[in-house]
Amino acid sequence: MRLVFAGTPAAAVPSLERLAAGPHEIATVLTRPDAPVGRKRVLTPSPVAARAAELGLSVDRPAALDEEYQSRLRDLAPDLGVVVAYGALLRAPVLTLPRHGWINLHFSLLPRWRGAAPVQRALLAGDRETGASVFQLERGMDTGPVFATRRRSIAPDETAGDLLEALARDGAGLLADVVDRIADGTAVAVPQEGEATLAPKLTLLDGAIDWREPSQRVLDRIRGATPEPGAYLLLGGDRLKVHAAARVPDAEALPHGVIRLVRGRLLLGTADAPVELVRVQPPGGRPMDGAAWWRGRGVDALTADPVEVPA
Repeated sequence: MRLVFAGTPAAAVPSLERLAAGPHEIATVLTRPDAPVGRKRVLTPSPVAARAAELGLSVDRPAALDEEYQSRLRDLAPDLGVVVAYGALLRAPVLTLPRHGWINLHFSLLPRWRGAAPVQRALLAGDRETGASVFQLERGMDTGPVFATRRRSIAPDETAGDLLEALARDGAGLLADVVDRIADGTAVAVPQEGEATLAPKLTLLDGAIDWREPSQRVLDRIRGATPEPGAYLLLGGDRLKVHAAARVPDAEALPHGVIRLVRGRLLLGTADAPVELVRVQPPGGRPMDGAAWWRGRGVDALTADPVEVPA
């Protein structure tokens, strides 16, 4: 078949590579415009644009899928559109331009976690299983019938970044298989079943650690907000980023909100049991070992500021 591939972040690159190595022709790669990156705000191609260029593929970066770009898609005459984290909604008439429409690789077990941040929301909610789904795009947000799913357990120490990377790798094969089955006429999509939940993009507040919650909820929040938008504690109004934390099975109880060095480990008291702040990043500093950061402060204990976090 003749494909149009739409994707932007690094999570879409394994799927692009898998399809580029397969039997189908990629007529063009559609991605978001170059964006400013770093302190100097240098305009930088998306990870998908950069990899597509390395693969010798045509790359389109339209600011909008307007009539001009719709005309280009018609001229390309694609058989199928493939979406992996493109970063913008596809609306009519773009949805109907490819002969077989568009399919989407989504990093959740639909209909759970429809939206922009399914991996992060799954971790924040304490899910212990997730997966990837390939479905037919339609007007509703992630509502179309599903061609295939792949389930995966969530490891206790996986962050959103770890999990997304794993799902991107696993999902690439799932997506390629569905494309092949659409090509040979054997693909069958079935309506989504079950309770639908929404996964809106995380805000900075979603990374705020509420130490009044039980330790498992605190750990889930840290994992779900890592690496973006980043988990943090408030200390005197300043944000102490927390990049990694862990359970401490043998630790004595601490008052919730209290931070103290205990037997060489930096602990934070929660509603039930302390958690260890394994790796932290002070304001204006670099990530470092939590205990090493604490020793440099020269204090016995601190109490973190309370925060109000989203439900």
